[in-house]
Amino acid sequence: MNTKMNIPFSPPDISEAEIEEVAAALRSGWITTGPRTKELERQIAAYVGTEKCVCLNSQTACAEMALRVLGVGEGDEVITSAYTYTASASIIYHVGAKIVLVDTQKDCLEMDYDALEAAITERTKAIIPVDIAGIPCDYDRIFEIVERKKNLFKAESDVQRALGRVAVMADTAHSFGAKYHGKMLGSVADFSSFSFHAVKNFTTAEGGALTWRTLEGIDNEDIYKRVQLFSLHGQSKDALAKTKLGAWEYDIVGPWYKCNMTDVAAAIGLVQMKRYPEMLARRKEIIGKFDAALKPLGVKVLNHYTDEYESSGHLYLTRVPGVTHEQRCEIIIKMAEEGVACNVHYKPLPMHTAYKNLGFDIKDYPNAYANFANEISLPLHTCLKDEEIEYVIEKYVKILKEYI
Repeated sequence: MNTKMNIPFSPPDISEAEIEEVAAALRSGWITTGPRTKELERQIAAYVGTEKCVCLNSQTACAEMALRVLGVGEGDEVITSAYTYTASASIIYHVGAKIVLVDTQKDCLEMDYDALEAAITERTKAIIPVDIAGIPCDYDRIFEIVERKKNLFKAESDVQRALGRVAVMADTAHSFGAKYHGKMLGSVADFSSFSFHAVKNFTTAEGGALTWRTLEGIDNEDIYKRVQLFSLHGQSKDALAKTKLGAWEYDIVGPWYKCNMTDVAAAIGLVQMKRYPEMLARRKEIIGKFDAALKPLGVKVLNHYTDEYESSGHLYLTRVPGVTHEQRCEIIIKMAEEGVACNVHYKPLPMHTAYKNLGFDIKDYPNAYANFANEISLPLHTCLKDEEIEYVIEKYVKILKEYI
């Protein structure tokens, strides 16, 4: 292919149907949290197999609200991976708990589960495993670990008492639509937080959803109402409830937060829900093309589809054998010169200023660093045409042959 193409890394897949639904929301006179948001919550709960769902303005907000519902705060510890985006860990800081980072496994982006088990103490209240690229973590292993460590757990809230062990609060930002042992992600962990940011498979421009498994002795409607209160200033009635005749009066039951989803955002999501099965299938098709071209070269790629799980196909991460950090950067620049935008997922948290300032040192996470040093993410999205996929493959293979 001689003609240079311009291929962005991850544009949103928005059709005329989403635009029409947003216009309908704007014309309806109801643009903040209202009937479309409630309908999207209902559809997501049905899709992932939970009784309830709350949609908020980001995955970060969803995950933080889950920590607050659990009652995690000062003096507590929460464990997550060193190999993730800041949102997995920053929420722990937000609630005043101690961030505990564990290294990844060697040549694997999942947490080192032995290190995870060793990190659990009497102060541990939650684990935040991360489904990188939309691939589910080993949840069976994680639940075995928290069950084995039950004797250390000290419950300090009604939700903690209902669990009776460390909570598994999955960062499912990437894995909406993924399956683990035949179950939809969102119904596997105790709490799951999805991202609907513009670069995600499924988007509401900005937004996210929180789902949770039913806990014995805790009413799901009660958890739903708690999240509503936390996310809307602690106000006892949302704007929709206040529109009922004579229902102006409300109470502020806590000095809390503001992170609700709008109906304009939910309008996008309602159309995306209709299109999503087709979008997931297209991602699987693209991954198959990339795998067929790159695996024979010895490039390390993730297994998105196995007998154990089915990924959402969110990111296509590659690791180029033998290249240095500097050579990886050269390859990304050369791809950009060919018009192909690549990325890196992720720069481990201990390499960032904020986490250095909290006392973390990348030297303590050698596997995370090794996974990062030669990683390159290729464009993977449902706006890609077949000829663009072939172009990405052709240019990447040609450039890699200079290095491997």
